[in-house]
Amino acid sequence: MLKRAFVAPDPGRARLRFASRAVLGIAGAVAVCGVAGHGLTAAVTGGLAALLALFTVTDATVRGQAVTTALLPVAGLPVLALAALLHAEPLARDLVFLAVVGAGVYARRWGPRGHALGVFAFMTYFAAQFLHTTPGQLPQLYAAVLLSLATAAAVRFGAWCYERGAPPPAAVPQPAAARGLARITTRQAVQATAGAGFALAAGQLLSDQRWYWAVGATWWVFVNTTSRGETLVRGFRRLLGTLLGIVLGFLVAVPLHDEPVAAALVIAAGVFGIFYTAAVSYTWMMLSVTLMASMLYGLLGVLDPALLALRVAETAVGALGAVLAVLLVLPVTTHSVTDAWVERALRCVHACTAEAAARLAGDAGADPAPRVAELEALLGRVRLSLAPLVHPLTPLRARKGRARQVLALLDDCAREVRGLASVAADPEASHDARLAAACWRVESAVEALTAPAPYSRVDAAPRTAEAEPVLAHLHALEQALVELAVPLRGDRRASLGA
Repeated sequence: MLKRAFVAPDPGRARLRFASRAVLGIAGAVAVCGVAGHGLTAAVTGGLAALLALFTVTDATVRGQAVTTALLPVAGLPVLALAALLHAEPLARDLVFLAVVGAGVYARRWGPRGHALGVFAFMTYFAAQFLHTTPGQLPQLYAAVLLSLATAAAVRFGAWCYERGAPPPAAVPQPAAARGLARITTRQAVQATAGAGFALAAGQLLSDQRWYWAVGATWWVFVNTTSRGETLVRGFRRLLGTLLGIVLGFLVAVPLHDEPVAAALVIAAGVFGIFYTAAVSYTWMMLSVTLMASMLYGLLGVLDPALLALRVAETAVGALGAVLAVLLVLPVTTHSVTDAWVERALRCVHACTAEAAARLAGDAGADPAPRVAELEALLGRVRLSLAPLVHPLTPLRARKGRARQVLALLDDCAREVRGLASVAADPEASHDARLAAACWRVESAVEALTAPAPYSRVDAAPRTAEAEPVLAHLHALEQALVELAVPLRGDRRASLGA
């Protein structure tokens, strides 16, 4: 786990730049709040706003990111006012919090922008509980949020906009469209609200002061998950990361919380860890979050071992709420989600092949490169949906083996598609008469795998010693597609999901 988080490949040092810019932007936001004369509570609120702006805004273009960042106050400031006004009305406060949870998850149907605005609204309400915000504090907190967002934007879009001029990353694929309760975002909104309701009630039994930790745990377990299997794994990782963070908090935060310079350095390290490890290890990200929160409680003067132990208990309650919700309320099975993502990946393989064939046939407008980027993004979703089945602690050994086989063969497909696109991009590459037949066999293999009818086996063409690299890639791709039939379309008892 440690190797995965800190020795994982970082092409172009993207994660390093992402994390370093976050530290710079959040530190700048807090410094600006200090220069403006704001107190510690306002500085914490502003720092959180800057963190969310730098972390959750993931639009595909720089312009889109700037627009979403500008819209964050529209989503967050009214929620902050509502939380402050309801501070002394527990029942209304709790009901509105659950409504914010449901609306925040529902907003994900509008893609990265909806996701970012939903997260910002939720975390603004959460921060108001964390800091016990009252109406009299609103003017200063509003100013702190606006100053911090402006500072974070200045760093992200001005001082260090490393994305400008670079090719935009492939958009994260969204679940297939549907209506009503068939839409995954709608089902998740209902699940998250139900899970948060359980967490809120159980969390208040543990503590009438820190109950919101349980609601926060439920919320974050639902982020970037689709099926019940993904949610179960994420809940486990959140609890494990929190436990590890608490241990580190006892070793670091408790002794150093009354040393402002040391505390600031630890918080900066926590911020760096959140951003650097988020893409590769949710456990390590949660460790960093817990360490940072421990130091913030130290600066606020309320840190003690009992508080850290309470955080573990509240996190466990929140994770349990998420687990119960995905198991009992409109469950979305791992099998259905995996099948949908695998089918989209396979159809993308076919589209890549068709684009490459057209390019080799002389169509200058055909370009397989965007399809290759789309395939990489789709494979990321497949890996996420299969994560519960390949987890080291899964008891489903047979399904684990089949899931690994699917991932390996899909990786083979992606490798051959990348090679095919590379050959097609070569202006010296020529069309071969055998190319059309090979592309047709790839299309047939994809159709056989994705058709709703019983699987009709397609045999791969015999391998020959072709001189043409494009034919070698096509035949290897065809072979991988044929082999995928074993884990995907074999005996129904051998299905991947649960």
